[in-house]
Amino acid sequence: MDFISILSIFVMACFVGYYVVWSVTPALHTPLMAVTNAISSVIIVGALVASAAGALGGSATSKWLGLVAVALASVNIFGGFAVTARMLAMYKKKDRPAAK
Repeated sequence: MDFISILSIFVMACFVGYYVVWSVTPALHTPLMAVTNAISSVIIVGALVASAAGALGGSATSKWLGLVAVALASVNIFGGFAVTARMLAMYKKKDRPAAK
């Protein structure tokens, strides 16, 4: 595939992702974050494969891009779990002091 085809697919995916995420109701946000965390874990596996290919005789560019992808996906996973935990905490019942 040529560069223009790949770029146009990337731009369309960005638009679709934007409209899908912003049209989700707040009640479905937590399951969506869980799926996003799962996708990020798959990205980390791919980035580790790219880094290993770069380290085993491949180009140095793939090694460094794999390292950057691992770092960014790790931040995304951590942030996703933090946001999910915070949203789930909003639905917990608050402890009320016993009436005397």
